[in-house]
Amino acid sequence: MHRVLGERDLSAVDGDLARRLLTEMVRARVFDERAFALQRQGWMSGYPPFRGQEASQVGAAAAMTDDDWLVPTYRSNAAQLTRGVPMADILRFRRGYPEFGSDHDLPTLPQAVPIASQIPHAVGVGMAATYRETDEAALCYFGDGATSEGDFHEGLNFAGVFEAPVVFFCENNGWAISTPESMQTASDSIAEKADAYGIEGVRVDGNDPLATYEVVTEALSMAREGRPVLVESLTYRQGPHTTSDDPERYADRESFPEWRTADPIERFESALSEADAIDEGFVDGVRETAEEAFAAAKRDAETADANRDPEALFASVYETAPPSFDAQRRELNEWLERHGDPYENE
Repeated sequence: MHRVLGERDLSAVDGDLARRLLTEMVRARVFDERAFALQRQGWMSGYPPFRGQEASQVGAAAAMTDDDWLVPTYRSNAAQLTRGVPMADILRFRRGYPEFGSDHDLPTLPQAVPIASQIPHAVGVGMAATYRETDEAALCYFGDGATSEGDFHEGLNFAGVFEAPVVFFCENNGWAISTPESMQTASDSIAEKADAYGIEGVRVDGNDPLATYEVVTEALSMAREGRPVLVESLTYRQGPHTTSDDPERYADRESFPEWRTADPIERFESALSEADAIDEGFVDGVRETAEEAFAAAKRDAETADANRDPEALFASVYETAPPSFDAQRRELNEWLERHGDPYENE
């Protein structure tokens, strides 16, 4: 397994990169805390927190080039923020909007809510890049639970056969809601599953952003050469699976080593402070700026509510809409007539 913290002198690490990673991690933590609070206030119907996974998501996303495609799952908010997706767009998605609200042209797919359905999409993106002879690669996020889905097998099998430029990034939290890893697979690791598809598999300390950055940077380079890679990022989510879940009923923190359950931001901040890579108050300054950015993003998302159009639910799905869409559209309009706008009285 690839690890960095505790294994080398961090004073030799690129200071700009280290500070960028820490900045993105703190910014993501602020977003997560504020979004969680908004859900508790009824501002959105549900939210999947990622506290504890900031290093994993940020380290991987920071390794991407401008042309690489990000294929996120529903929990990949930190990855999207690092990629440049505006906070307001992510908040709008959590409010039920099917499309981005801004006009950014980042090569990023919307968050996938069904488990593992984004994995074949990522392979399709990679195969398209191959056919077009571009230098693009796709980075696909998913959790350990997704590895039990057929889409995981089909996606990795296609990638191996057709040498698709894809990095499959599995954030192994140890639990798929209440299902422990031991009931998810009999394999010694998720990374070794790559052998069945003829591709490379590697494990990394997902709570170390530098280790994750280095592993994914190398993996993306290999993918662009037609050698897809499965990366297993060992991390630990500190909160619930979603805001409707109670992890106290099943989570066993004591079964994991301290390096995996320690707060990744505190761990990285401490290491960089000891290496004199950051000044005292660095994190506080980043947090203050992020708080202001989130407040502005919330206002933007709320302003967009006034212009929402239910018809947007049916846009960008099919080139030619099937007959069933007419029935679904009528059903939606009838529901709105009976119940009114659910956000009208906020």
